[in-house]
Amino acid sequence: MDQALLHKTEERASLLTWGAFVEELKKMISLAAPLMLVAMTLYLLQVVSMMMAGHLSALSLSGVSIATSFTNVTGFSLVIGLAGGLETLCGQAYGAGQYKKFGSYTYGAMISLIPICLPVSALWIFMDRILIAIGIDSDISIVAGKYAICLVPALFANAILIPLLRYFQCQSMVLPMLLSNCATVCIHIPLCWALVYKWELGYIGAALAIGLSYWLNVFFLALYMAFSSSCEKTRGLYLDDIFSSIKEFLHIAFPSAAMVCLEWWTFELLLLLAGLLPDSKLETSVLSVCLTTVSLHYYVQYGISAAGSTRVSNELGAGNPETARGVVYVSLILSTTEAVIVSTALFFCRHIFGYAFSNDKGVVDYVAEVAPLICLSIIMDSFQIVLSGQFPPFQI
Repeated sequence: MDQALLHKTEERASLLTWGAFVEELKKMISLAAPLMLVAMTLYLLQVVSMMMAGHLSALSLSGVSIATSFTNVTGFSLVIGLAGGLETLCGQAYGAGQYKKFGSYTYGAMISLIPICLPVSALWIFMDRILIAIGIDSDISIVAGKYAICLVPALFANAILIPLLRYFQCQSMVLPMLLSNCATVCIHIPLCWALVYKWELGYIGAALAIGLSYWLNVFFLALYMAFSSSCEKTRGLYLDDIFSSIKEFLHIAFPSAAMVCLEWWTFELLLLLAGLLPDSKLETSVLSVCLTTVSLHYYVQYGISAAGSTRVSNELGAGNPETARGVVYVSLILSTTEAVIVSTALFFCRHIFGYAFSNDKGVVDYVAEVAPLICLSIIMDSFQIVLSGQFPPFQI
């Protein structure tokens, strides 16, 4: 008994050596860096559309901001949160070599998420009435309602896209995700510009561009999954295993969704409340810029979190709990370093940062005033993002 305890202590201590730390840091960076780009490029679709709509008028920026907040709260955050259960299930299945279950979890997630989009879509159709009922300015509410209706195709695309991304992520296959997302962003920018300005669809075109780009991303990833030899072991569809997989997925998905949504909703609720303030257009526009910035950085940190979560679940599936513990330490150090660098850069650029979203001098100056709070939020939020991605696998 004493020898076993001594061996375990020595094994744990070896994880803290400089050589082991550097080796794990290399693995984390090689996985986290592409995942950061994947997460950021995916979120940039919404940011680009908001920027282009924001340069139309202050009303467009306010309406699109409210719509983005409402749709994130009621739809996109729910889909992303539920799909988070795949990080645990697929990660451990892949680490244990259970490739049949790996594919079943992925398909089971898609089957589960698509019906959830139906009631959410119905809610979005009546968004303008809901916003007016809670006291949001009627002009802003009408713009937000039209924008949300045009985002419905993007919601259904997300129900397939997010499980596909988790499918590749849990196998550490980051190149297909990176190429697909980068190609989608490169197409989205001119597509959005054409719909908004050339074909004069305005903010409606900005919303339609998001849906088209999401579906294009789904097509790219599904094509790679279907024909790539590297997906041969895990892409099989086994109908006899689907129902049990759906049950296991939902068992993990709902706690995962609660964890993601509760945090996400606290941010988005602020934007909705800003619409109740006296100068609602200015307050909503400025807060939208702030929260979009924090959200964009969230996805940078999510890359670190996703890499850590994948490494942890793979190591646990392979029966290496002490190595998994070391991954958590490395994730925290990497996360803190990145957050300090980004917040420092943002602080020194605070007087010009607002011009990326609006030409209104009042909006730009107001953004500069609240920039220090954004920097503080970035640093504090980084700990929560990374740790929330590490603990679910330990609870299994």
